[in-house]
Amino acid sequence: MLIVVSPAKSLDFESPAKTRKFTEPEYLQESTQLVSQLKKLTPEDFSELMHISSNLGELNHGRYANWHTPFDLKNAKQAIFAFKGDVYIGLEAEQFSTADLNFAQNHLRILSGLYGLLRPLDLMQPYRLEMGTRFKNKKGKSLYEFWGSKLTQNINDLLANDKKPILLNLASNEYFSSIKPKELNAEIVTPVFKDYSGGKYRVVSFFAKKARGSMTAFIIKNRIKTAAKLKEFTINGYEFSDSESDSSRLVFLRKPQ
Repeated sequence: MLIVVSPAKSLDFESPAKTRKFTEPEYLQESTQLVSQLKKLTPEDFSELMHISSNLGELNHGRYANWHTPFDLKNAKQAIFAFKGDVYIGLEAEQFSTADLNFAQNHLRILSGLYGLLRPLDLMQPYRLEMGTRFKNKKGKSLYEFWGSKLTQNINDLLANDKKPILLNLASNEYFSSIKPKELNAEIVTPVFKDYSGGKYRVVSFFAKKARGSMTAFIIKNRIKTAAKLKEFTINGYEFSDSESDSSRLVFLRKPQ
């Protein structure tokens, strides 16, 4: 089983990582191609392209101006420790043991607009480039066209030796759309987290993102490799709902305490 999650806009390059062990992103050559185009943009271009404030436009202009290879521990950080959004609050990677990190390295991938697929210990430099950005490039009008089938083929290769290959989708729709289901040689299983609010169960974005991170940590710490074992997830009050679930969609419900 392989897990895919989304990256985060919030980054932390100040706190030290838990380990000095690292790997290099597999698609660094492709990232360099994108950065070569992004370096040509002005701060105003970044603000318009990403629909962000002028301050954030300046910040990201500076990030790409300073982006360079080779990556090392002085100018980059392992992805699992660099991202700090809601998913990563739930993940709590700082609590992982060395064995946990080793398992995560083999069973977790972070989808990225700039880096394609990141392993947890892959070094990255700070960036912002959401997968849904309509950024015209040499391969098309969007990042989906830029990455094409590469990410899907990578996942197929990773799962090729599994007797029952499963791709666990804990990513947002924006990022999972970079995967081509018709070309994927694996069963896709998508957990859904709903909270009771306003008289009904519904997906609340903040809680759902955090739950995706918590489930990822649950899998890693318990070395889970089958979809059936996911039903045992009860962290933070969620409970599996058999009546709302099917083989490809596992629904977890939570009522306020």
